Amino acid sequence: MTFQPAEWPRKLRSQEWFGGSSKDAIYHRSWMKNQGLPADLLDGRPVIGICNTWSELTPCNAHLRDLAERVKFGVYEAGGFPVEFPVFSPSEVALRPTAMMFRNLCAMDVEESLRGKPIDGVVLLAGCDKTTPALLMGAASVDIPAIMVSGGPMLNGNFRGEVVGSGTHIRHFSAEV
Repeated sequence: MTFQPAEWPRKLRSQEWFGGSSKDAIYHRSWMKNQGLPADLLDGRPVIGICNTWSELTPCNAHLRDLAERVKFGVYEAGGFPVEFPVFSPSEVALRPTAMMFRNLCAMDVEESLRGKPIDGVVLLAGCDKTTPALLMGAASVDIPAIMVSGGPMLNGNFRGEVVGSGTHIRHFSAEV
């Protein structure tokens, strides 16, 4: 089997929802425009999803809300139409007995969100050892371009004038107690 590049210009996935003059296309465009979006955003430019694991219950992802806004600006500058959507955000802070039990749920959320939404590509925003693999696993199951933007490691804090990390220091302090 030889490689065959897609015909150019390519028909984007999002055009199945927004393109043309069918009743469904008109409905889909009107539902997006009722948010105050200008009509020219639905002119055939690529719709780029911003898959965000931001949550106030996931401290290592809590800064991703601000990062998503910067990603939106980049998508606009590149000529795309950015749309942000949330996915399940497992965190050791807020799930018992462990967030690891929920990583695959997050991956399934990502996969089904990507499969079912009118997007042509996706920027994945994650920032911890559960959400990062979950988003990559989910995106790998869907045939659309994806890029991961990592929020980086959780920031250190300060305790009695000493810089402390969230993992090793907490374990040390717990052992002292």
